[in-house]
Amino acid sequence: MTRKEQKEEKRQKILMTALTLFVERGYYDTKITDIAAAVPMSTGLMFHYFESKEELLLELVKMGVAGTKSASTGVEIPPDIYLTKFLEQLFSYAKEQPWVFNMFVLMGQVRRSGMPEEARQVALSVDTIDSTAKLIEQGQKSGVFRNGDAKLLSTCFWASVQGVMEEMAMDKEMKAPDPEWILSILLA
Repeated sequence: MTRKEQKEEKRQKILMTALTLFVERGYYDTKITDIAAAVPMSTGLMFHYFESKEELLLELVKMGVAGTKSASTGVEIPPDIYLTKFLEQLFSYAKEQPWVFNMFVLMGQVRRSGMPEEARQVALSVDTIDSTAKLIEQGQKSGVFRNGDAKLLSTCFWASVQGVMEEMAMDKEMKAPDPEWILSILLA
């Protein structure tokens, strides 16, 4: 392994450790020394990778935003099938890569007021509610989804997904629900 690869591997280890600690303890209750000790590495060396805890949080949020944007569709797929397949893939991937559960939790936390403002604004830039509302409106026009406020339905859908991801982050043995259960919130 090259020096560059070793450095990137250590950087990822710091990010994943910080992600876990931020979710388990909270951002403000996690100290930079806690992260360094859990990696393990000296606090001084960690500052060679990230200048501050805020920078570390911002990098995690950018990862979360990038993951969210990669889930958007450009292909014409019926909205109910798209959302079902999306949930199947999300739950499957999260079981293979448990950090995904923590990322969902962290992104929900960072969106709240009181968090470092730059990270909060980046987290708020993710437009899952509005983009899913557009899918719901398509499904309403075709009679697949129930009538009603598409944005409110989208909010309920994502609140359910968020809740499931938070529970699965805390209970590693929990089985993923059938995506159809969550999709039933929307079905006509």
